[in-house]
Amino acid sequence: MCRATLRNATPFPFYTGLLPPITPLTRSLPTAIGDARTRRAPPTTTSADLAAMLSARATATAASSPLWKRGEGGSSGSGSGSGCTSCREVRRRAAAVRVRAAAPRRVEAVAMESAAETEKEEVAAVGGGVEDMATEEVPVTPWAFSVASGYTLLRDPHHNKGLAFSEKERDAHYLRGLLPPAVVSQDLQVKKIMHNLRQYSVPLQRYMAMMDLQERNERLFYKLLIDNVEELLPVVYTPTVGEACQKYGSIFRQPQGLYVSLKDKGKVLDVLRNWPERNIQVIVVTDGERILGLGDLGCQGMGIPVGKLSLYTALGGVRPSACLPITIDVGTNNEQLLNDEFYIGLRQRRATGKEYHELMEEFMSAVKQIYGEKVLIQFEDFANHNAFDLLAKYSKSHLVFNDDIQGTASVVLAGLLSSLKVVGGTLAEHTYLFLGAGEAGTGIAELIALEISKQTKAPIEECRKKVWLLDSKGLIVNSRKESLQAFKKPWAHEHEPVTTLLDAVQSIKPTVLIGTSGVGKTFTKEVIEAMASFNERPVIFSLSNPTSHSECTAEEAYNWSQGRAVFASGSPFDPVEYNGKIHVPGQSNNAYIFPGFGLGVVISGAVRVHEDMLLAASETLADQATQENFEKGSIFPPFTNIRKISARIAASVAAKAYELGLATRLPQPRDLEKYAESCMYTPVYRSYR
Repeated sequence: MCRATLRNATPFPFYTGLLPPITPLTRSLPTAIGDARTRRAPPTTTSADLAAMLSARATATAASSPLWKRGEGGSSGSGSGSGCTSCREVRRRAAAVRVRAAAPRRVEAVAMESAAETEKEEVAAVGGGVEDMATEEVPVTPWAFSVASGYTLLRDPHHNKGLAFSEKERDAHYLRGLLPPAVVSQDLQVKKIMHNLRQYSVPLQRYMAMMDLQERNERLFYKLLIDNVEELLPVVYTPTVGEACQKYGSIFRQPQGLYVSLKDKGKVLDVLRNWPERNIQVIVVTDGERILGLGDLGCQGMGIPVGKLSLYTALGGVRPSACLPITIDVGTNNEQLLNDEFYIGLRQRRATGKEYHELMEEFMSAVKQIYGEKVLIQFEDFANHNAFDLLAKYSKSHLVFNDDIQGTASVVLAGLLSSLKVVGGTLAEHTYLFLGAGEAGTGIAELIALEISKQTKAPIEECRKKVWLLDSKGLIVNSRKESLQAFKKPWAHEHEPVTTLLDAVQSIKPTVLIGTSGVGKTFTKEVIEAMASFNERPVIFSLSNPTSHSECTAEEAYNWSQGRAVFASGSPFDPVEYNGKIHVPGQSNNAYIFPGFGLGVVISGAVRVHEDMLLAASETLADQATQENFEKGSIFPPFTNIRKISARIAASVAAKAYELGLATRLPQPRDLEKYAESCMYTPVYRSYR
């Protein structure tokens, strides 16, 4: 037998039957073995299997490559001159094959030992490195087996622990020498990174540092975010994520989600199969047309799904591997991006009509085909004309949820229910005026009307009359009905035309003023003073994001209302002092709702989203605010308790799903809150054997 036979190749006794996450398994890459499309786990590989694979590769190349012809010294392979070129080539190719396996036996280098012995003579013979020559001569297949150890383990974000690897783990997984001698705890790692983050003066720098950490050490990223949620939430999400999306092409390092573009039409299913995970439970998808209040950012809107799903994990406990961020790239109408050399998306005008909807139809069908009907698809930052159509079209056939329409509505309704404990009265006794009649405004209005209908048993049409909306053309009234978009028509009431917000406030005299316009500084001093003139405690919600687009600041709301406003905002504001009293503004952040809502859908196995599930989430969140919060001026509970709040919301949502017959995980757990907590992902480091 020639020397190309792998002398120390052994079976993989520690590969079969591994129980993740105790053994650090890497995610499988497409390989030359088995069906890469179905991502089946690679079978136990024996020395005979490996030798056969190398032999097959040698045979396949012999027909086309002169390197695989034997020398003229005879068939024994031991002649003079060039000798057995095939033997040398097998050894050289074996050295390029990376076979990784589990500790304690170092089978990571099954092919490496014999290759290492001949590497010097091979380098001398060919004048370069083994991998270099393989790349120059023939294409190589990036195949790998998937048990992480050594250098590979340190580059695997799902299992890397940095300096937290114990002495025993360093020996068992061949890390000795690859790390400095110090062994530190995860808590000390968190302390160090927070110290480093606080040195940055630019929020975008903090965002980039956090994204780098997520790509380097997943568990540490989530531990950091959970332990410092109030400080880091504005970093990984609003308002900083808005700037990140605007500059996404410039700061892009490596993909964090899946991109489906018009180029993929007809093969979207194949694109989805390229994602390494199969057990996906939550998808957040955007087409980038209406990113926050920043407009059309095209493919660079990916920052939103990535940020949302990091909160699904940190705040709601959904496993990171069960989350999939997706951007549908159909082009952009943003001329600045189309002319930006760093733009990462399609350089064309945004597709519309049939072309757009055919791609979305293919995408939705592919998601259901590959992940099943119990995967939650969250639509995020679609423009109004598509957001309502997509939600209406797929809500009866898919498990879909629009956070801009339904999530925002749910958290704002919770804030209103909570504010009633401060201002008094029932929901039906108040009058509501919205500045902004897009998906957020109409979504909130509809949920308010639904809750009033639920409480009073009145028809929904009657309850809508308590809610008024004002768009860019003025108050939505009956005389405008023929020219209104379909989603605005239910809010057209009998009233004379009114064009300005101040006139609408003075005419309707609302007790609650809600801004969803996306236009900053529209709640002027005159508007706030008018609200305060006929309300002892005017309720003012300035919800537009990011901070620069907020209708008014917390300081303006408190100062112009003489400290009497019950205020909440979409973006965070610092506490405000007025007449010696500190007011802590509440943040009406969707992160209060969607992580717990998603967890409730997952643990119940719900197959559809029902409006009563949204009402249940709102009522549960409203119950979490305490008298201590109210005394500080906030109508929302602190984010420090968000994991507990999310578990309670999940339990309420799941209970409603069971009640409505939409749940499939049977039998129903006896204590849903404890069950939700038991299902939540915790980012504490695991010990590796």
